[in-house]
Parts: sequence; C-alpha cells; structure tokens
Amino acid sequence: MTSYLTTPNNRRIAYHKTDGQGPVVVFLGGLKSDMMGTKAVHLEEWCKSQNRAFLRFDYSGHGESSETFESGSIADWHQDTLAVIDMLTDGPIVPVGSSMGGWQALLLARARPERIAGMVTIAAAADFTEDGYWASFTDAQKADLASNGQIELPSDYMDPYIVTQKMIDDGRKHLVLRAPLNLPFPVRFLQGTNDSAVSRETALKLLDHATGPDMHLTLVRDADHRFSTAECLTLIEQAVLDVMKPA
Repeated sequence: MTSYLTTPNNRRIAYHKTDGQGPVVVFLGGLKSDMMGTKAVHLEEWCKSQNRAFLRFDYSGHGESSETFESGSIADWHQDTLAVIDMLTDGPIVPVGSSMGGWQALLLARARPERIAGMVTIAAAADFTEDGYWASFTDAQKADLASNGQIELPSDYMDPYIVTQKMIDDGRKHLVLRAPLNLPFPVRFLQGTNDSAVSRETALKLLDHATGPDMHLTLVRDADHRFSTAECLTLIEQAVLDVMKPA
C-alpha cells in the first residue's frame, strides 16, 4: 500500500516503508525512474527477509508523487530526499543511490553526514547535468535551450528526456565533483563496464575526488546501466551488508 507525505515545499511524495531493525536502508532512484523498479523492489524484499528497515519513494515529478517531471530539478529532488529522511526515519540510515540517486546520496552526505552509517551507489551519475548534458550539447542545442527553455534528448532506456534550462542552471548549484566531498563512513561504489549512461571514467573520477576512510569501487564486467541481473542484485545486497559491518 502506497503512503504519502506532504513536504515543507507542499509536494506530495509517494513512499513505501518497511519496519525492522536499523540502520534504515533508503533507496534513491534514478532520473525518470520510480520506486517500482527492479532494484528498489528487490531490496525491499531482501530487507524484509533480513528484518531490516527499508524505505523507497518517488521524487516529485516521478511515479506516484505530485508535480511534473519537467518542472523538477536536482534541488527539488534533494529537498524531497531530505524531507523523506527527516520526516520518516530516525537514527542511522544507509542510502542506496542508483544513477541520479547516487548524486542525491552524495548531496545527502553533505547535508546530513551525521545520519549516514554507510552508503552504496550504483552507477552514480554525479554532476551529470554539467558533465553529461551541457558538455555534450552543440551550439545549436544550447541556443534552443536558451530560447525555448528546454530541449529533448533520446534515451537508451526510456522515452526521450526533456532537459530544461532550470535543470542545467540548478545542477550547477549542486555539483559535488568541484569542491571537497568528504564521505566519513563506509562507501561502496558499484559500476558496470557496459554502462552507456554513466562511464567507468565517471566512477573513477568520483573515487579519486571523494575522501573517506573506507571507499571501494567495484567494476562489473558487461553489466549495463540497469544493474539488475541476479548477479548485480546480489552484489548490491553484499555491498549493503558490507557498509553495515561494525568498525
């Protein structure tokens, strides 16, 4: 049964929460994904089997939550994440961020470092609005964006993306690879070598840029951006267990 939370920004956020022992595992989905995705649902079932607390939700403009995708931005989804964490969880959490959710997990680490017991990212798309979208735009696309406020980009995984000027401008205010990024807890970065959306170079850049006492990057040969095969799902489970181990 889907529950709903009204945030301080008056957005209606859909979520599923499972009670159990902490830390609370919180799944942060990707851009235009939702909480019914394979990884989110699998992790929920796995946490239930382990009697672990779990939370999955839809950002505004995604899934069952309010607003439209085109009206949203990195800051809006960061606000949604903070509202969900602050209003629905207590004590330590373990964010598991997929793609754009990986960027959200890193923003969460800056905003609520004291809450995080450990972190797992899957093809973390840190700073993708700048290093992916903007860096690849032609002069004509940049002109279209400036004049129309949005452009349409093809996607290998779903309907075309609508990229708005708001998303680009707002992303620049929330970059995590340009300033110090301290992750003072166990972190496991997972990345497929056959990922057409987030490159292994991006994963290595994040590993090299972030600081922390316990960071590992696992490259999985031939895994794609979905990272949802049985082998990949098992690796996610193992990573979650690994970051929960007592120091």
